[in-house]
Amino acid sequence: MAESLQDNYARGGFGQSMPWGRRPALLVIDFVRAYLVPGSPLYAGVEQARADCETLLRAARRAGIPVLHTRVEFQPGGRDGGVFFRKLPALACFEAGRHPELAAFAEGLEPAAGETVITKQYASAFFGTSLASTLTALGVDTLLIAGLSTSGCVRASAVDACQHGFVPVVVREAVGDRAPGPHEANLFDLQAKYAEVAPLATVLEYIA
Repeated sequence: MAESLQDNYARGGFGQSMPWGRRPALLVIDFVRAYLVPGSPLYAGVEQARADCETLLRAARRAGIPVLHTRVEFQPGGRDGGVFFRKLPALACFEAGRHPELAAFAEGLEPAAGETVITKQYASAFFGTSLASTLTALGVDTLLIAGLSTSGCVRASAVDACQHGFVPVVVREAVGDRAPGPHEANLFDLQAKYAEVAPLATVLEYIA
């Protein structure tokens, strides 16, 4: 009988659980209207993830933990986006001033006063930004991750969180992608190697 994927990974020592720390922060990655407006080149049909992310965000604010948001913006022409911008032409909707209605934060997920907003040009929220130093200055040890998309910016940010010494906790219901295959495959791989993938209910109990 053929070995199952789960058994194969378990035999190799993948998928171990990491203890979560005592100083969490919430990172909401790129939850903007470009992924929610039908007709947008980046539309992903992630309305339920948006609702669940709003639940998570409200809980984080009640608990008083640091909340950080990311957004993408390129200079006109996308020169500061380099190869990434050339590889994915749909990113042109994030050129400064080109489609403000798509670049705006999703309803219910707008940053509140005092919450940090990181503007980035690449997939990872850490690459070329002040995110790592901001989290370090806040004394954060665990990074709760929500947002879009699972196979892109969420994955890249979770891997970099691990590499910067923060325990990444990807909140399963609060992340989304344009197709279930890449979504589930990346959650599986993140849990196997780089992060904790946790249900929303578990995360709500943790931060409460």
